[in-house]
Amino acid sequence: MLFKSLEFKNYNGQKVKIIEIPVLEEGNTYHFMLDQRLKAFMSTILVQKSPTQIYSFKEYLKKVLKWTVYEQLFKLDKLKHNA
Repeated sequence: MLFKSLEFKNYNGQKVKIIEIPVLEEGNTYHFMLDQRLKAFMSTILVQKSPTQIYSFKEYLKKVLKWTVYEQLFKLDKLKHNA
């Protein structure tokens, strides 16, 4: 899976970087959901008084999505025979 990053300045002029944003094709069923989640995530970062410089969108998704949706999105491979 391809990932992209986004860098912008907040209202105070401080640089903020969001990393690990998954790139999905236009027809994917999760494309709209990820777009809306990214907008919501960015708005929460912009409201913070002292944000950190780097955020991981993948970690944010791990917290807010159901695990089954997260697994389907990132297609996590389960280990066979504990290897």
